[in-house]
Amino acid sequence: MEAIERVCKFLEEAQSYALATVESDQPRVRIFGTVLLHGGRLYIETGKSKPVSKQIAANPKVEICACKGDQWLRVAGELCEDESREVKVAMLEKMPSLKAMYSPDDGNMQMLYFKSATATFSSFSAPAETVKF
Repeated sequence: MEAIERVCKFLEEAQSYALATVESDQPRVRIFGTVLLHGGRLYIETGKSKPVSKQIAANPKVEICACKGDQWLRVAGELCEDESREVKVAMLEKMPSLKAMYSPDDGNMQMLYFKSATATFSSFSAPAETVKF
């Protein structure tokens, strides 16, 4: 399994993850649940009207952390925006509950993919493993 597929599978199984951004000199962390592997890219989704979108625009370097049983995953990298309708539709098909808040043509739905990411799989029972995608 490719590194990016392994990361996506872990995030899907964990069902939620913490996303860390920076606002000025203050770290900001919140829980997300959106994840999509599409066209060889790992995507997350948010709304352009949210503070997290503005924080990512000012500083695209982020880190996410997810836990699953006695394992956890950290992914650090830069997020890039993808305005394509196709990827928005793919996210809404995968996660239909988002349709109550977003549509591909609403001007608010924002798809972000990881660029130059480093993922570290960790647990208390095995050595950490780092992969890049």
